[in-house]
Amino acid sequence: MADVRLGTGPGRWILLATVLGSGVALLDATVVNVALPALADDLGADMAGLQWTVNAYTLTLAGFILLGGSLGDRLGRRRIFLTGVVWFAVASALCGLAPNIEMLVLSRALQGVGGALLTPGSLAIIQASFTADDRPRAVGAWSGLAGVAGAAGPFAGGWLVEAAGWRWVFLLNVPLAAVVVLVAVRHVPESADPEARGRFDVLGAVLAALALAGTTYAFTEAPAAGPSPLVAGAAAAGAAAAVVYVLVERARGAGRSRGGRRPGREPPPRPMLPLDVFASRQFSAVNLVTFIMYGGMGVLFFLFVLNLQVVGGFSPIAAGTALLPVTVLMLLLSARAGALAQRIGPRLPMTAGMLVAAAGMLLVARVGEGASYLRDVLPAVVVFGLGLSAAVAPLTATVLATAQVRHAGVASGVNNAVARAAGLLAVAAIPPLAGLTGDAYQNPAEFSRGFGIAMVACAALLAAGALLTFLTVADDALRTPSGEKVAPECRTQCGVGAPQLQPRPETVAAGPRGDAPPGTRP
Repeated sequence: MADVRLGTGPGRWILLATVLGSGVALLDATVVNVALPALADDLGADMAGLQWTVNAYTLTLAGFILLGGSLGDRLGRRRIFLTGVVWFAVASALCGLAPNIEMLVLSRALQGVGGALLTPGSLAIIQASFTADDRPRAVGAWSGLAGVAGAAGPFAGGWLVEAAGWRWVFLLNVPLAAVVVLVAVRHVPESADPEARGRFDVLGAVLAALALAGTTYAFTEAPAAGPSPLVAGAAAAGAAAAVVYVLVERARGAGRSRGGRRPGREPPPRPMLPLDVFASRQFSAVNLVTFIMYGGMGVLFFLFVLNLQVVGGFSPIAAGTALLPVTVLMLLLSARAGALAQRIGPRLPMTAGMLVAAAGMLLVARVGEGASYLRDVLPAVVVFGLGLSAAVAPLTATVLATAQVRHAGVASGVNNAVARAAGLLAVAAIPPLAGLTGDAYQNPAEFSRGFGIAMVACAALLAAGALLTFLTVADDALRTPSGEKVAPECRTQCGVGAPQLQPRPETVAAGPRGDAPPGTRP
């Protein structure tokens, strides 16, 4: 029942459980980059090992996050949320105890599965629990507190690496997850979507994960292994899985549109990705812009903290907090950027924002040996943060505005998955192409040279995204067919790892009976 008020005891407990649960996953995504040099030295990892430490998590998270939202709608959002929290905690313990880089990468992949279960569930629980009047404020509080967690993460990671060692970056998740479980079991009500029927699209999720895995492996290993049969086979398998995935999703979408249910049989699985969501050319174009922009961002966040420690001689704490201005600027300016896009249209803010962010990347490329934080690092990250602040909120709103109303939840999930896949593939491809392979992270001069090339490549990506935005995104993209303006959902804080999952429009107001709304079904 959606009858909980925000200012009450039950409302505070629900907010604590959902914020802390999603915050654990967010913290882990931000603090691991700080720990990479320390764990590489301890486990004897090369650059490919560091790439897989980041990408194994993103791979399974991107591959299964849409399925995680559907499982929550069908089986109970609290149940799947708790399953994800426990799964994430167990995988975190395995990461912290990993004896070698292979075990760490495998455990990170398991972490991503847990993140895919708990991430969509946290917002869906809020949507299903709070009254219609309090729901926007609850979502805003959730978003803002998540932003604080994102800002604190790199500093906390740097402190943990210096004070206790890199393993505690993962082991700290265990007691935090225990608190989430205790609070959720006692205070979070169960909810589900009574309209969710049919079988799960497990095959679609597996094919998506295989497509990403094959492509990522080929990008990561090709520079070292060359055109080996294994690399070629992985690339071919990834491409084949992607083609089969599209065919399966198209067939399932066509089957459901024909009412393909025979008497005595379960209805066909709901496609994880209804392809007719791409019927809007604007929606397709904005997702391509998302792919380009978040690909460049993913490489910067992976390499910059490494560069500061390997080349600049920064401590883990100093390197971890170097990007803090980006999060602070997004916290302060996202709402204003969204309001500006609502008045003048999203095209100019998105175009200008990406160009400014590209300029920030070019400034970041100059950060090398003997760099000063105030003279070299701070101006670069401020320019980069100003650009992201102008672009991300209008982009998220445009994705929702350009999809059909009935696909609003799916559109949000697709955009989130596109952003994560972009970071995954870019981190796999760009560093090796820039010469960052093998033991490059142990050679400051070699790493600095490759880092500069990678940042220039990322700046070029964002410039291309700006051009694509200017050519394809309409000034009235934030207006519905009836002329009504669409307010950007990202009012408090916009995620830098991926756009936040947004609820379907029918969850904004509960029905007159106060029934639990369907919630978020990415």
